[in-house]
Amino acid sequence: MLAVERITAFYGAAQALFGVSLAVGAGEVVALMGRNGMGKSTTIRAICRLTPPRDGRVSFEGRDLAGLAPHRVARLGLGLVPEGRRCFATLTVAENLMAAARPGPWDMARVSALFPRLAERAAQRAATLSGGEQQMLAIGRALITNPRLLILDEATEGLAPVVRAEIWRAVAALKAEGQAILIVDKSLHELRALADRCVILEKGEDVWTGAPAGLTAAVTDRWLGV
Repeated sequence: MLAVERITAFYGAAQALFGVSLAVGAGEVVALMGRNGMGKSTTIRAICRLTPPRDGRVSFEGRDLAGLAPHRVARLGLGLVPEGRRCFATLTVAENLMAAARPGPWDMARVSALFPRLAERAAQRAATLSGGEQQMLAIGRALITNPRLLILDEATEGLAPVVRAEIWRAVAALKAEGQAILIVDKSLHELRALADRCVILEKGEDVWTGAPAGLTAAVTDRWLGV
């Protein structure tokens, strides 16, 4: 479904990615892992063309994404839950969802069924929600675009344990429905249980790819440890 081939990316003169490759198949959950500052968010920005790659290739369902504006990429079926949530602060929960809605099986009722708290807060402005509720809204906003691939950047970062558990239950439910997912998170235990494959980045390069069972102590200590 998604093929990322040896992409490089820069912020001005500073190079952030040095040839990252990864792939996500239909119905597959792939975890993008690594310490802070290793290029995970930049890789996601490159896929969505928010920071277009300078070299390499990104294709989605066989279509080269080179030259496309970010909103065109989104309309092809990539739904992004960005780091920091970035909800429309002055809009209500319902308005945030309506602003993003596109035709398909995901609608207001289905999003509310996944996250009942959003139905309770439908008339509340996003700025007044808790961090966990904003993350639920960000995920719901991405789902209501009816994406073929859902991309979650730092899915549970900074959230209370009870909210984190609710987010992970939702992600597991999406996987059970066959939703393709590319996810960035630091929760190794949860990722081991959910991911079909893991890709580890180190200093802007992919250094390890494999099944979660391969994340031995030696691998995690070398590439993910503090």
